[in-house]
Amino acid sequence: MSDEIITQMLPSAPRRAFGAGVLIALGLLLLYISAATPPAELAYTFLLVICGGFAVYLGVKLWQVTGQIIELTETELRMADGTLLCRVEDIAKVDRSFFAFKPSNGFLVITKVSQPRKWVPGLWWRMGKRIGVGGVTPAAQGKFVADTLTGMIAERDGLLG
Repeated sequence: MSDEIITQMLPSAPRRAFGAGVLIALGLLLLYISAATPPAELAYTFLLVICGGFAVYLGVKLWQVTGQIIELTETELRMADGTLLCRVEDIAKVDRSFFAFKPSNGFLVITKVSQPRKWVPGLWWRMGKRIGVGGVTPAAQGKFVADTLTGMIAERDGLLG
């Protein structure tokens, strides 16, 4: 088995800009409201400032991390910087169904082994045995990666001719 890249998921520039822009705009709006027309109670002002700051932070973080690429090789699903999402040998199932709890334009990977939680806003998240891949990536790329993974799993398990 080689480490050659089979396919990639590149974040869509318009989705990336829209997502980050909306979060930053929301944060700035909340901060503006807390300064221009502060609520009567100080606790609500703090709440507006905290939520506004968090929204701005998430917008900046989304912009930073969505500059990366998700890659599929014969052995693993990973980020271009080397961050491992999961090994192909550990994948039990790939779910693209309508009711799957997955990111938009993406798919859900269910692994055989539990892994530590991680969240890369706009690209993927991992909780236990479930990994949601997608978000600001184009739907066609997500479908192709999911179908390729499904084929690789079927071949591994001897379900193909």
